[in-house]
Amino acid sequence: MTSEDIQTPVSRLPYRLEKLSHTLFLAVSDEHRFGSDAFLLADFAGQPLRHKDRAVDLGTGCGIIAFLLYKNRRPSKMWGIDIQSQAIDQFRFSVEYSAQQGENFDDILQAACCDLKNIKSCLPAGQFDLVTCNPPYKTGGTGILSADPAHRIARHELLCSIDDVCAAAGWLLKSGGRLCLCQRPERLCDTLGAMRAHHIEPKRLRFVAKHENTNPWLFLVEGKKDAKPYMDVLPTLIFDRQTAARLTHYGDYA
Repeated sequence: MTSEDIQTPVSRLPYRLEKLSHTLFLAVSDEHRFGSDAFLLADFAGQPLRHKDRAVDLGTGCGIIAFLLYKNRRPSKMWGIDIQSQAIDQFRFSVEYSAQQGENFDDILQAACCDLKNIKSCLPAGQFDLVTCNPPYKTGGTGILSADPAHRIARHELLCSIDDVCAAAGWLLKSGGRLCLCQRPERLCDTLGAMRAHHIEPKRLRFVAKHENTNPWLFLVEGKKDAKPYMDVLPTLIFDRQTAARLTHYGDYA
């Protein structure tokens, strides 16, 4: 992206822009966009995040989780990792455009095009306090495949599995560091098993439902590297209009 691109009227920019604050903008496209699950995961993962912490978002897509953690918690370093080059291009466009609007990132937000299965070639071992991931929800060969390649990769375990995600997190996290994931309830056993296989002990679990009398459609889980077995199952979060407004009304930055 050049300075001429940044000065182009918004209507002619290569991406749509979501305004996260007066100076913070996120580029989205038909291929790489976000949903409410990203806000749920960012809120769940971000509550204990400290300013001195270093964090990585795996499969970052457009970067919504990384940007929300940066906006709300300001860790010392926030990496976004994705195998798809367009996703990383969008992430970097967002950083550059926001900087032009006056956002001072102080080099906190970083992006890298990297296959998480080869994370050892991208980032150092045992240096991070938090890893987040909104992984593909469907196992390979299940569900209806989208005609769009980016959507297929995001929704189905075609390029990585939940075990690959946990293996990457196990490499990145320092002892006591946290992995936070969201996933569909039918993948609960797969997820907890993969975490434990890579020395990440599940410590917090929360289901999310649309109404009090409906089954959960999502769960949020936090595991800690090298921790002892014990897990808190938190009250189910009812994702009603009030909760949705609290978590997703990112334009309310006055």
